[in-house]
Amino acid sequence: MLPTATSARIRATVGGLLRERRALTIAAFGVLALSTVVGLFTAPLLGHIVDLVADGRSTDAIITPVVLLVVVAAAQGVLTAVGVTLVARLGEGVLAVLRERFVARALTLPLEQVERAGTGDLTSRVTNDVTRITEAVRGALPEMAHAALTIGFTLVGLAVLDWRFTLAALLAAPVQFQAVRWYAGSSIPLYARQRIAAGAQQQQLLDTIGGAATVRAFRRDDEHIGRVTQRSWTTVDLALRGIHLITRFYARLNLAEFIGLAAVLTVGFLLVRNGSVTIGTATAAALYFHNLFNPINVALALVDEAQAATASLARMVGVADIPTTPEPHRPAQPASVPANVPAGVPANVLTSTPDAATADASGTVSSAVSAATAVTTPVRGSVSRPVVAPVAVPVDASVRAAGIGHAYRPGHEVLRDVDLDIEPGERVALVGASGAGKTTLARLIAGIHRPTSGSIALGGVGLDELGPAAVRRTVVLISQDVHVFAGPLADDLRLARPDASDDELLAALDRVGAAGWAKALPEGLATVVGDGGHRLTVTQAQQLALARLVLTDPPVAILDEATADAGSAGARILEAAAEQALAGRTGLVVAHRLTQSAGADLVVVMDDGRIVETGTHDELIAAGGRYAALWEAWSDTRAPQDAPVNQ
Repeated sequence: MLPTATSARIRATVGGLLRERRALTIAAFGVLALSTVVGLFTAPLLGHIVDLVADGRSTDAIITPVVLLVVVAAAQGVLTAVGVTLVARLGEGVLAVLRERFVARALTLPLEQVERAGTGDLTSRVTNDVTRITEAVRGALPEMAHAALTIGFTLVGLAVLDWRFTLAALLAAPVQFQAVRWYAGSSIPLYARQRIAAGAQQQQLLDTIGGAATVRAFRRDDEHIGRVTQRSWTTVDLALRGIHLITRFYARLNLAEFIGLAAVLTVGFLLVRNGSVTIGTATAAALYFHNLFNPINVALALVDEAQAATASLARMVGVADIPTTPEPHRPAQPASVPANVPAGVPANVLTSTPDAATADASGTVSSAVSAATAVTTPVRGSVSRPVVAPVAVPVDASVRAAGIGHAYRPGHEVLRDVDLDIEPGERVALVGASGAGKTTLARLIAGIHRPTSGSIALGGVGLDELGPAAVRRTVVLISQDVHVFAGPLADDLRLARPDASDDELLAALDRVGAAGWAKALPEGLATVVGDGGHRLTVTQAQQLALARLVLTDPPVAILDEATADAGSAGARILEAAAEQALAGRTGLVVAHRLTQSAGADLVVVMDDGRIVETGTHDELIAAGGRYAALWEAWSDTRAPQDAPVNQ
């Protein structure tokens, strides 16, 4: 699972955010405190009215306290509304910053870490946990603040009437304290387990529904239904335990109310009888304690919501606090090197390396390579000046994999002793049946996963030496599951190069054969695509991903069955688009259709996690081995442009 923050870390985070909003914090709680103090005048005024009636005073004497009661009620209502609004605004501001930190870090998490934890864990934090905290901030936080202030000032008011009333009221405190202590000790781990169970349930639903075709193909329906049922009942069981816990908690609170009110009434009776206080004072004391019922119950009841929100907050802060991998510093570009070539890289290695680029398996792409780090060295008699200390940078666009082994789970190896050398500018096709390890090898080269054994180098530099960001800028992976981001088509493309002009966007689309349909859209590049907009076909969406590849212009590109979801006509279009997108760069193609391997410089055949054949298409056909058998079977069953390798 993704990490969860400690209580100390949560307090430090929230405390730091409140200090940044010190003025608003003081104003919010100051106004609420003032409204509470104003409200305390209600009980003494009612007690005064009781004394007036008991003394047989005329009705005219009651007019003034009644008017004051109206003024107190109006003032308290206005101040409470303003205070609650300020507290809610404070909470929303803090929550907004937390959300931004959480989302910013979640978007940059290594894909390997997300997949290891399960996307259900991350999505449950983005949805369920954020919703829980939002509800607490908008409802529970203002109520809790107002209730806490009311409790504190009311106890002070009781002491002002007579200190013995305060002692009587405090008889309820041990029962309430024990109830809260018992509840907190039981609820914190319970709610933490509920959040984890919800994430596990969501992950299982994603696995079962998202992989429904595979589940049915391997006849694992009953097993997956059983898993969904088991995790769903776990979630239900924990929810029922929570309800049972709350019921017992409220029973303890009711007992505390009975003890406290009985004690205050008893003390009032005794004090009135011996003449220490008036009936009105005893009435005010009883009203004070009775008025404590609601805020105390609110505060203690909100402990339930606070515990749930705290558990969710710990999960949000835990993700936001995940450390990022430091990258080498990039010095200023030397004047002799073109601006679009990274420092420390010969101008003939790359011809375009956009700075703003992202890369992942969803179709967004990245390019560029790492650079050098600047070290400041003092020179006698002169101002300190930076001296560029070279760090490891790719010298070309080659790919080297040596002795690669990988297992997603210990003891279940997916790859075994894989050696692969790809020369700069070479096009290599990976061929093999489903489960042979092609996609795993591609993802390892792209830096999405780390190999269990062996090493991978890009341009002669190991992936660990480059660092995650430099690897993402150097090698791109485009899978068959690309994503069309909701918004204008131009914005979708500029995810790859934010400073690209419309002409450059159209040129990239034209290179992959997509300019025609893009220009024909109702508003051209300004047309909103994705959810809520113009829906692109599978072929168009893949062309869009390939256009992003063209815009970022990386030295190494990997296409993982990028034509698999397209029909026959779409596959031919995408194969031509992929050919153009890969031109001028090193390419690794996980071949879904044998036409892709036939045109490659080198064909690598994989089986059961190993490379079993390597050579050109003609060489492997002549050798009469596994590839030749695949080619013959494929040629006999369907036309080359229609037949996927894995079927």
